[in-house]
Amino acid sequence: MHIAIAGNIGSGKTTLTQLLARHYKWDQLQEAVDNNPYLFDFYKDMQRWSFNLQIFFLNSRFEQLLEIRSSGRNVIQDRTIYEDAFIFAPNLHAMGLMTTRDFENYFRLFQNMDHSITPPDLLIYLQAPVDKLVKQISERGRDYENSISIDYLKRLNERYEAWIQTYDKGKLLVIDVEDNSFHNDPEDLGKIISRIDAEIHGLFPMESNSKGGKALKEPPAPKAAAKVTKTPAPSKNGKTTSKPAAKTAAKKVAKKR
Repeated sequence: MHIAIAGNIGSGKTTLTQLLARHYKWDQLQEAVDNNPYLFDFYKDMQRWSFNLQIFFLNSRFEQLLEIRSSGRNVIQDRTIYEDAFIFAPNLHAMGLMTTRDFENYFRLFQNMDHSITPPDLLIYLQAPVDKLVKQISERGRDYENSISIDYLKRLNERYEAWIQTYDKGKLLVIDVEDNSFHNDPEDLGKIISRIDAEIHGLFPMESNSKGGKALKEPPAPKAAAKVTKTPAPSKNGKTTSKPAAKTAAKKVAKKR
């Protein structure tokens, strides 16, 4: 089983990956952040290091997918290779921070990789407004993220929303982070786990909710069998006669006729 968690910077992917891996006792594959040799330089000079950074992430994610397929283990993965190719790299290109030559080279490489990878069994998308992302980025206090602009996060969010609307590679679960504080509320985390269980085990049928994700639908309660009560038919003398008795009386009259 391969569950992948997608979402913008600061949406809570890493935290949810850790919590789910602990709950299910599955392996976790974290995004290459601490050992990324380009990340710090990228946030200081995006135009100079954008191509290098995206190639590093693409290769790292590809290696993870090969590892998942060869090991056959149950895995929770922090971020997907599709986000690199359909959100981050195109956004850098659109902002003029990656040249067309570099972007086209990058995307051809992704397309070659895409032919040999398997998508996750379940994709969880953490949906969050920009102000929520800013708040959570500030709270975790990573020095190299101090230079991230609100405009950059907004552009990424717009691309995430467009991408998730067309995602068709497998099962999808949308979690509204604004309404779910899974990182510090066990009850909210339990709601997510129940929805995951419903998706991967098919415990109950699912229906869409107003947030665009899926909500757990309880099975209908069994209906009690209705009792059939026969009302006695009135006789000519005013006394009631049961239907079988009335039929017998009618036959006797017919014989006399």
